[in-house]
Amino acid sequence: MRSLRSRLILSHLLPILVLIPVIGVALVYLLETQFLLANYARELVRQAVLVADIAGGYTEIWFDPDRAQSFVRQVSPRVTAKVMLLDPTGRLLVSSDPNDSQFIGQVFAEENIRKLLEGGEPQVSYRASEISDVVVPVVTSGNRLLGFVRLVNPLASAYQRSETLRQVTLWVLAGGLLLGVILAVVLATDLEKPLRRVTQAVLRLGEGDGTYGSGQRGVPEPGKSAELGPPVSVNTPAGLPLAEEGPEEVRLLSRAVNGLVERLRSLEESRRRLLANLVHELGTPLGALRSAIQALRGGADQDPELRAELLEGMDSEVSRLKNLLEELAHLHDQVLGSLELNIQTVNLAEWLPVTVGTWREAAQDKHLSWEVDVPSDLPDLQADPNRLAQALGNLISNAIRYTPEGGHIAIRAALHEAVPPDGSRLAISVEDSGPGLHPDDQARIFSPFYRGRAARRFAEGMGLGLTIARDLIAAHGGELKVDSVPDKGSRFTIWLPIA
Repeated sequence: MRSLRSRLILSHLLPILVLIPVIGVALVYLLETQFLLANYARELVRQAVLVADIAGGYTEIWFDPDRAQSFVRQVSPRVTAKVMLLDPTGRLLVSSDPNDSQFIGQVFAEENIRKLLEGGEPQVSYRASEISDVVVPVVTSGNRLLGFVRLVNPLASAYQRSETLRQVTLWVLAGGLLLGVILAVVLATDLEKPLRRVTQAVLRLGEGDGTYGSGQRGVPEPGKSAELGPPVSVNTPAGLPLAEEGPEEVRLLSRAVNGLVERLRSLEESRRRLLANLVHELGTPLGALRSAIQALRGGADQDPELRAELLEGMDSEVSRLKNLLEELAHLHDQVLGSLELNIQTVNLAEWLPVTVGTWREAAQDKHLSWEVDVPSDLPDLQADPNRLAQALGNLISNAIRYTPEGGHIAIRAALHEAVPPDGSRLAISVEDSGPGLHPDDQARIFSPFYRGRAARRFAEGMGLGLTIARDLIAAHGGELKVDSVPDKGSRFTIWLPIA
C-alpha cells in the first residue's frame, strides 16, 4: 500500500465493497419480506377463504369422512396448497395428502384455532421467514362453527423462485464488484501515469541525467577574433515537455514543470552564452596586449612613434576590459537585486546636452551626421544622473557602433502632457539609420546575452547593453521601447514619468 496506485484503487473499492453488499442484502430482504412474502400470504388466505366458503355449503362433509375425502379430492387440484379439514376442536378429519392418513384424529394449529375463536380472522403461520400454513374457520349461515380449513405450505415454487432471485442478486453484486475493480484500476492508472511522468522528469532534472547537451560553441584563441555566430543551442531533456493531460490539477502540475524546464533551459543557455562571450571578450584585448608587449620587447620601444602607437592601443584595450568589468558588475547587481539609485533633481535642459555631447566625437570619427534636439523648457526630473547617463550611453553607443559610415544619428527630447492620473512623461529618443532590427530580434533584443543579426557581425559586446539600459530605466519607474524597420534604422525611446 505504499504506491499511489494501490491507495487510489483502495479508495475507489472500499465504498463499493461496503455499500454494494449491504445494499444487495437489504434489497433481497425487502423484496422477500415486504413484497414476495406479503403477496404469497394474501394469495394463500384468498384460496383458504374460497375453500372455506365452498365447504360451508356442504355440511355433510364434516360428519361423513368419505364425503369429506371426496370433497378434498375435488378441491385440491384447484389450489396450490395441501388441503386439510379440521373439526371444531382442531383434530384432523381429512387431508389431500395420502401420507397424512396416519395423523387422522390428531390436533393441528392449536394456537391459530385459539386466535380464530377469539377474533375470527384467518391466521397465517410463519416458520424460518417462510409461510407455514393458513387456517380459516368454516361457519354456516346461522354462524354455527363446522370446523376449519387449513392450507399447508403452498408456496414451495415461490420460495424456489426467491432462491433464484438471491442467486441472481449475488451474481449481479459480484459483477458490480468486478466492474468496480476494473474501473478503479483504470482510473487509478490514468491518474498515476501522468504523476509518475512528472516525478520522473523532476528526478531527471535533479540528477542532471541528460538534462542539457550539445550546442557547444568554439572558443577563440587569445589574440584571435572570431564571430560568435548564432545563439547557443541547448537541448531539452528526453520526455519533455510533458503532455498536459489528466485531471486539471495534474495538468497544472505538468504545466508548472514545463515552465521550470523552460526556465532552466533558458538559464543554461544564458550561462553558456556568458561563458562564450567572456572568452571572446577577454581573448581579443588580451591577445592584442600580448602582441603589443612582444613588439615592445622586440625593440619597438626604440621608435618613439611606434611606442606611442602601441601604448595608445594598449590603453584602448585596457579600457575595453574596464567596460567589460562594469557590465559584469551591473549583471551581478541585477541578479542579487542590489541596484541602488542616488535620486537627485536633474535639470534636463542643462544635463542632456552635456551628457550626449561626450559621444559627438565618436560619431564624427566614424563620419556620422549628428543631431541633438533638446528644448530649453524641459522640466526638472527626479533621477540618478549617473545611472540615467549609463542607460542613455548604452543606446548611443549601440547606435554609433551599428550605423555605417555616412549614416545619421539623432537624439531628441520632448515632454508629453497627459491627463491625471497618468501624469506627464518625458521621452528621450535615440534614432539611427543603421541596419534596423528584424521583428524576431525586436521581441528578444532586451534579453540578457542576446545579440541580434546585425550585432553578430561585430566582435564587440556581450549582449548586455540593452538589458542594462532597460533595467536602469525600469528602476526609475519608466520604460524603454524600440521601433525599427529592417534596413531603415531604429529608434529607442526612454519614457520617464515627471513627478
